[in-house]
Amino acid sequence: MREIDATWMRGGTSKCWVFRRDDLTIPDLSVDEVLLRLYGSPDHRQVDGVGGGTSTTSKAVILAPSSDPDVDVEYTFAQVGIEEAKVDWGSNCGNCSAVVASFAIREGWVATGAAETSVRVLNTNTRQLIVQRVPTPGGRLDEAATEHIPGVPFPGAPVRMGFVDPAGRSTGHLFPTGRERDRLSDAVGGVTVTLVDAGAPVVAVRAAEVGVRGDEDIAALDAVPGLLARLDAVRREAGVRMGLAATPEAVARAVPKLAVVSDAAPDDGPDTDLTVRMLSMGRFHPAVPVTGSVALTLAAGAAGTVVHDLVAPDGLAEGPARGLRLATPAGCVSTFVEEHDGVPVVGVVRTYRRLASGSVLLPDPPLQPSASA
Repeated sequence: MREIDATWMRGGTSKCWVFRRDDLTIPDLSVDEVLLRLYGSPDHRQVDGVGGGTSTTSKAVILAPSSDPDVDVEYTFAQVGIEEAKVDWGSNCGNCSAVVASFAIREGWVATGAAETSVRVLNTNTRQLIVQRVPTPGGRLDEAATEHIPGVPFPGAPVRMGFVDPAGRSTGHLFPTGRERDRLSDAVGGVTVTLVDAGAPVVAVRAAEVGVRGDEDIAALDAVPGLLARLDAVRREAGVRMGLAATPEAVARAVPKLAVVSDAAPDDGPDTDLTVRMLSMGRFHPAVPVTGSVALTLAAGAAGTVVHDLVAPDGLAEGPARGLRLATPAGCVSTFVEEHDGVPVVGVVRTYRRLASGSVLLPDPPLQPSASA
């Protein structure tokens, strides 16, 4: 039995265990093996581990100070499989990113400013630089729960996160096929989609193309016969077209993400630009992944995309220039667009909270569950 230091945190609408990178270096075991056993996977309940049994609670954040003078902290995200003995390293989680700056400051890796501290975070999954700003009045980290975000019933400490020049981090191009829209094969319904890579690779498809309104609650969408399977087929074909895998079967479960988009519904109020329901790990997300919101924001600004058609139906060449207001199942999520030194920055404000700190216990082998479990 081995004890590994860990901190349990909520970041945005996700929960994750946070580890120092060196602490997960265990002789004769890969990091994948360590995480799967700590989380109790594979098991749909994760009953013998620290995983929460859902895609938004079976996550790990692995951190280390950076040797790059332009980066303060390196951050790797791991989506730990629940029923599969697999760890997905192919994508970032924008919500979990919200825990990085405060953890780094508490570890003493970053010196604090007098009122606010800016932390340069490099996500190693996507090579995405994220500048995070947290309040540090008097040079002390302020973790007071002062702000609410949609999808979280309690307030948390705010962190402003800006994704620096996010286009093409996974594929090299904002639009990996070179087009603002593509028609997929008849095998997946011949739907017209926008394939965009910013924050994360995302497939955007209009709700009407897949037979739904787009503003239904996620339980209703999960229950539509055949919808999840059809959307997964769309997502997998799109992943091949984006160059993420050679075959649909080889496309990772985490990316590309898929967004079902539609007009801002009257019930969402007048202050939204777009209604979105997004898939995460095969199910509809209770709000919206942060990385997905970044991708939709840049897609909205480009004429010819299916997103732009919805946010600028009057044919204006430009979509919303300063950000996007997304109507999600949890409420309105607003993004911002800025320019720093000629470089575009797209981001959101999230909240975080430390839930527990201490150690998690890694049992001795065997690492796989017994056949009778």
